[in-house]
Amino acid sequence: MSPCHPKSLAVRRAAAAAATVALLVPLAAACGDDDDSAGKKGGGAGGENVRLTVLAASSLTDVFATAEKAYEKEHPGTDLTVSAAGSQELAAQVKQGSPADVLVTADTKTMDGLKAETGAPTVIARNRLVIATPEGNPDRIKGLKDLADRGLKVVLADDTVPVGRYSKEVLDRQGVEVKPVSKEANVRSVQSKVELGEADAGIVYRTDAATAPGKVDAVEIPDAQNAVASYPAATLKSSENDAAAAAFVKWLSGPEAQKILRDAGFQKP
Repeated sequence: MSPCHPKSLAVRRAAAAAATVALLVPLAAACGDDDDSAGKKGGGAGGENVRLTVLAASSLTDVFATAEKAYEKEHPGTDLTVSAAGSQELAAQVKQGSPADVLVTADTKTMDGLKAETGAPTVIARNRLVIATPEGNPDRIKGLKDLADRGLKVVLADDTVPVGRYSKEVLDRQGVEVKPVSKEANVRSVQSKVELGEADAGIVYRTDAATAPGKVDAVEIPDAQNAVASYPAATLKSSENDAAAAAFVKWLSGPEAQKILRDAGFQKP
């Protein structure tokens, strides 16, 4: 049969069409992969599992451990990891581009300094200060003025840390001059010094003192002398799971998370 015969031409055209389809199938699959990636960017569309990293202030360590379990139970496709540190350390991590999805600080000042890196923040809780002493309050500390006693070993957080700034604020307002034996990087380090007997007193958040019953006593600071700590939460613009991150921030203001925060001693936003 001649190559130019009509039947021969039809066969070759059919073969060419089949080859073209074979080439287009991988391209379509590749486009499908891009769509899947876009779904993951949006927070696990189509049933994908999502890993969320939450950077949280040290004073949220215990309560967020509870919140983490509750959220994962309610959202079985989400794997939540909470990384706790001083707010100033968290801010440094964000500015350095550390991979994370949500940020929760212990003050609005730190969060406000990260406007270029975060979404709009929402205050999820508030807190107050207490004076932490070893169990039984052996030095009979009654209030802020007692911390000026040079015979006491007092530990404070560094002024760059939210709890350190709050402590300085309340002491300055009362005209109390304290010579701390050390300035710590976060509130948990302050409390640890008291628990270990390395300090006679330290200023911590009320919720931190509540995590160590039988180890520390909390001397209340009157509201008129106290400072209110605000905890804003925000998504990070660098998150690869922006929809899921936004959902978690919204959940923190919801009834279940708010009950967890109240049970831990945090005040309403």
